Amino acid sequence: MKTLLSMLTELVGNTFTSCGYNHTYGQVTLSNRPDLCQFQCNGALAAAKAYKKSPILIAKEVVEHLQNQSYFETIQYIAPGFINITLQDDYLVSYLNNVALSPQFGCTPIENQETVIIDYGGANIAKPLHIGHLRTAIIGESLKRMYRFLGYNVLGDVHLGDWGLQIGLIIAEVKKRHPELPYFDASYKADYPNEAPFTISELEEIYPVASSYAKEHPEFMSEAKNITFLFQQNHPGYKALWQQILKVSIDDLKKNYTALNVHFDLWKKESDAQPYIPKMIENLKELGLAYENDGAVVVDIKEDADTREMPPCILVKSDGATLYSTTDLATLIERKQLFNPNEVIYIVDKRQSLHFEQVFRTARKAELIPPTTKLTFLGFGTMNGTDGKPFKTRNGGVMRLEQLIEEVHTKVYAKVAQNKAISKEEALIISKQIGLAALKYGDLSNQISKDYVFDLERFTSFEGNTGPYLLYTAVRMSALLEKASLVDVRSKIDAPSSEMERALMLKLALFNELVPESIMQYSPHKLCQYLYELCNLFNRFYHEHKILTESNISKQQSWLKLTALCKEMLVTGLDLLGIEVPHKM
Repeated sequence: MKTLLSMLTELVGNTFTSCGYNHTYGQVTLSNRPDLCQFQCNGALAAAKAYKKSPILIAKEVVEHLQNQSYFETIQYIAPGFINITLQDDYLVSYLNNVALSPQFGCTPIENQETVIIDYGGANIAKPLHIGHLRTAIIGESLKRMYRFLGYNVLGDVHLGDWGLQIGLIIAEVKKRHPELPYFDASYKADYPNEAPFTISELEEIYPVASSYAKEHPEFMSEAKNITFLFQQNHPGYKALWQQILKVSIDDLKKNYTALNVHFDLWKKESDAQPYIPKMIENLKELGLAYENDGAVVVDIKEDADTREMPPCILVKSDGATLYSTTDLATLIERKQLFNPNEVIYIVDKRQSLHFEQVFRTARKAELIPPTTKLTFLGFGTMNGTDGKPFKTRNGGVMRLEQLIEEVHTKVYAKVAQNKAISKEEALIISKQIGLAALKYGDLSNQISKDYVFDLERFTSFEGNTGPYLLYTAVRMSALLEKASLVDVRSKIDAPSSEMERALMLKLALFNELVPESIMQYSPHKLCQYLYELCNLFNRFYHEHKILTESNISKQQSWLKLTALCKEMLVTGLDLLGIEVPHKM
């Protein structure tokens, strides 16, 4: 279904052409002065320079050709050359009724299904999720849902860190504590135990202890490095213990990600890319791209146009160890072979921009992926405390993610429990839904690349530009429709009877413009802003129109139909953000 803006742009652009100007000057946008008009075209100003003609004369000429169109209530030209457009109510209502009947509210799915892989996990095994994992999970889940909404074949990949020295340190510490375990017995030939020799709590404690101990005890670090090497050479005992670490860690990660309403299609790991590395490095050497430098294997990626220093991409360190860059390149090969994606999106802290620039350039030079495959780095900003510094616990440590979620839930529960009509059991469930909405919306309503301040008091407020406010509005819509008991499914939305109703209709008619734009620009914050504005308009409409007591049944049915469409769009939009709507508040 064509959007309003695309139809108006086509109409006005064709008129520019018929008047002897390039059609591109007919671009129509939403008005930045809604008190004057609904849409505007400023193309005459740009055309004036190209055609050396007064912009007001160009605008006048175009408007005179358009004045008889039935679409417009008014179309005017004003100095110095603006074209102001307001739609005729019957046309707006007709379009909106078609939107209500169209799949996905008129959002046109892509013609050829494309495969998009979104890398938005990045957790390391044997470590708890902390607030540094929050943004990648929330942003990635939202983008996955938005892409899928338009018909893309989307694969969300957690891409776990399960390789390298951290595994050697953990195994070395387990061996130090429990040398009697069969994993460390070279003569052991039976099957290894099914049960892990540690719980997730014990496992999470082991790594920091081992890491700290290794810094002060060189012999322990040396042993950990040797264990890492042997594990990567398929030492049976170490590999079996690694598999236990994986199982315990993944079970816990799934529990925590589920609590965030974040779900992955792929639980791929760094270890999955290891089989591709030897041949990749060999090929890069044969191509003359990879070479030895001070014992390391590197690829030069500097380009003539670079204005900053661009160090080479290191594939193998002088001690023979591979790096994240090596694994990321091998993972691209794996993804190409398994899924042949049209685009791979990485949602990572923006401070890793240099790393991904090195990886992308190397992949392009070596032709590890087709030139048509798009590689996108979405670097997100830092979540800061009210002091403007990276968010910490009260004692200054890095906060665990489940602790942050619990703090938000506790804050919201205190508010929900004040409603005596809600039982304690219901309040616990509802507060979790509202708490997640507060957390997710507080994050997603900010531009991805920007730092933002995590303000618990503001994010959990039921008023203002917050997740709870949007949920409250959705619940209000549901309650209104429930009280009305009956909405005639055959009824249609009628012409507006007030400016507020007209403004609400126009906002609803723009849903199919906004969602694709938010996706193509990787901008969930634009969807957040749209939903917030929609809620504001509905609440003002609700207060100005006595829907349930309206005596004109036809008008009442139209208002109820309008309310139902608002609710459906709002709930759909919130779902695209990964937010669930409670049944009451």
